[in-house]
Amino acid sequence: MTTKNKKSVNTEKPVWFITGCSTGFGRELATQALARGFRTVVTARKPEQVEALASKGEALVLKLDVTDQSQIDAAIKAAEEKFGGIDVLVNNAGIGYFAAIEEGEESEVRRMFEINVFGMSRMIQAVLPGMRERRKGCIVNTSSLAGLRSAPALGFYNATKFAVEGLSGALLQEVEPLGIKVIVVEPSGFRTDWAGRSANESKKQIADYAKTAGAWRKELRADSGKQPGDPVRAVKALIAAVESSKPPRHLLLGNDAYEGAMAKLAELRKDFSAVEAIARGADFPKEESTKAK
Repeated sequence: MTTKNKKSVNTEKPVWFITGCSTGFGRELATQALARGFRTVVTARKPEQVEALASKGEALVLKLDVTDQSQIDAAIKAAEEKFGGIDVLVNNAGIGYFAAIEEGEESEVRRMFEINVFGMSRMIQAVLPGMRERRKGCIVNTSSLAGLRSAPALGFYNATKFAVEGLSGALLQEVEPLGIKVIVVEPSGFRTDWAGRSANESKKQIADYAKTAGAWRKELRADSGKQPGDPVRAVKALIAAVESSKPPRHLLLGNDAYEGAMAKLAELRKDFSAVEAIARGADFPKEESTKAK
């Protein structure tokens, strides 16, 4: 029996590159990826916070602030040199900020956009050349239920996550024909540190918003550590989605995420149907449209 024409099979485990691994979803994802034998690039702004993960498998621990282009370029280069390429990029790094729109501090809002939106887009741009060359890969962008529906005190955070949704939708249409998958993850409340130290709030708080933004802000803080979402189960679901032969384009995580997203769909359908005649009446009449051609 000859094996001359037999195709070689790549038995190496996939390479996962994860941002924001110091706490929460990022740390749990890095832990589970390494436990499964994945070659994993574990990144954090303070790498000493994730050094313990290096002993759990084939890990490359790197310093990475997604707002620093030089660190991004160095991290991607180091990962590709060590592992030959990146199969899965998980854009997990992100922060929150609680403020009514009138209360918002521009410096804080800009910082959040730099991390949640521009940091993500920089990572995508850095990893795509290698994925395009190999005609394969998967990009996971972390959005939120807050990327699908708005809430008081979360307006600026909503804006960053709505941006993630819009960018991811366009990205998917651009790279799917090249063999690259895109998954947008939309969790509801999980027991991570998102509503704890990871989220700042406005220093100025206006009494007129006490029953709206103020009440939501207090509830978010009070629920921190008590949310119904289990990060361990969520990460298992995410890994399964990435490994699926047909990964979902949207991955809702949590009962609140599913119910909230479906409620938003119903709300939009109702609102759109109410103005259908107005919407359809805003075009040129068909006769005029035909004559114009």
